[in-house]
Amino acid sequence: MGKVIFITGGVRSGKSKFALKLARGFGKKVIFLATGLPKDKEMAERVKIHQENRPRDWKTIAEEKNILKVIRRIKESFCHLLIIDCLTLFISNLLLSDEAEGKILKEVREIVKLLRKAKYTTIIVSNEVGDGVVPNNELARRFRDLAGSANQIVAERADEVYFVVAGIPIKLKGRGKKWKGSGG
Repeated sequence: MGKVIFITGGVRSGKSKFALKLARGFGKKVIFLATGLPKDKEMAERVKIHQENRPRDWKTIAEEKNILKVIRRIKESFCHLLIIDCLTLFISNLLLSDEAEGKILKEVREIVKLLRKAKYTTIIVSNEVGDGVVPNNELARRFRDLAGSANQIVAERADEVYFVVAGIPIKLKGRGKKWKGSGG
């Protein structure tokens, strides 16, 4: 049965950095599924920094909307670990493509269900967007609510859940030792 590790936290909290630290213990058979594709100069710079922080022998797949299709094509003999970074960009991509909110949440459930059946471990990174102010427009509120619901779905079904704040991971769910890595 596939192990699912869920990492959430605020923007620039150190979520991705923590995911990379956890991932280094899985060897070289790592697939990094990136859901954020550069659409402007600032995003291109963010993607570049993320790429530079990953080991070169990891396989990177960029896919904005069809995570299920990618997961179904993974050859389990090649993969010990799948990293999905990030769930909230995936949700945003679908929402901006006019996907119905119910369909998006159904897809999130399907993704987790499929990953639980896999023979590899998966780390899912997501933003915790419900800690801030209430957005002043409908689309932003819909996104915040949808991301919160999706995070709850994943966290409920995950084996381990971490909340990262100021570069420090806090284990919220799961067996075993607490994370003892350094933040910065």
